[in-house]
Amino acid sequence: MTDTLRGALWMLGTIFSFSVMAVAGREASDVLDTFELMLYRSIVGLVIVAGVITATRRWHEVPTRHFSTHLLRNLAHFTGQNLWFYAVTVVPLAQVFALEFTSPLWVIVLSPLLLGERLTATRAICALVGFIGILIVARPGATPINAGLVTAASCAIFFALTIMLTKRLTRADSIACILFYLTALQLVMGLVASGYDGDIALPDMRTLPFVIAIGLGGLLAHFCYTKALSLAPATLVSPIDFGRLPAIALAAWVLYGEAVDIWVFIGAALIFGGNYLNIMTETRRAARA
Repeated sequence: MTDTLRGALWMLGTIFSFSVMAVAGREASDVLDTFELMLYRSIVGLVIVAGVITATRRWHEVPTRHFSTHLLRNLAHFTGQNLWFYAVTVVPLAQVFALEFTSPLWVIVLSPLLLGERLTATRAICALVGFIGILIVARPGATPINAGLVTAASCAIFFALTIMLTKRLTRADSIACILFYLTALQLVMGLVASGYDGDIALPDMRTLPFVIAIGLGGLLAHFCYTKALSLAPATLVSPIDFGRLPAIALAAWVLYGEAVDIWVFIGAALIFGGNYLNIMTETRRAARA
């Protein structure tokens, strides 16, 4: 089996994990709010990550020298993930996933400001094509703009900030270090956010399996995606990742009877096109360099 095929198989794991998270988040939302979902997700994740680091004796890979960057990264991710969990409870799942795919386009827009990267003409065109896709998915004027659509679109911005800060951290810190701070810091954030009113709901016996699925799904999705990128080029990984859209649309139709909106797929195709054009251009530029 070639590395390219292995990478494609790992991406199937990513698609499955993110879809499980979306469905489990919706199922658990009638008992737990988004802050509580993040709290319990982080508890499950921290137990697993700490256990693996201990078993492999890799605590030396968890330094504190970049703690401030880890804190900023996880504030951005915590905010984006809460917005995402809220969106999956009130917006058709296919729309949430389509709007989430704009994160790389926001990276194009924000990188010149935060990473000092140059905004080329090609990058600007890619971003423009993607944002036209956003308008087609949201269709302002044709459908009412509600809090769910706003949060679904906003979470992509915070995920973009997470991507850029992760890129900065991977220059010096290991994946084990990044995942440890991800789960540990967001556990604290979830505890503060969910406990500010003095009432933290506990998952009942029906909700508990969904909470565990969210925790496992979150870690597995990040692991599978990272593994896929280590085996296959981004030009292959990115198109497969867009398979999440038809997968979640099918799941939402079977489980919740959500109709498949053709405009969501048309807009998502433009968002995909903008992302893929940018990846192809950057890959060619790197090859020439």
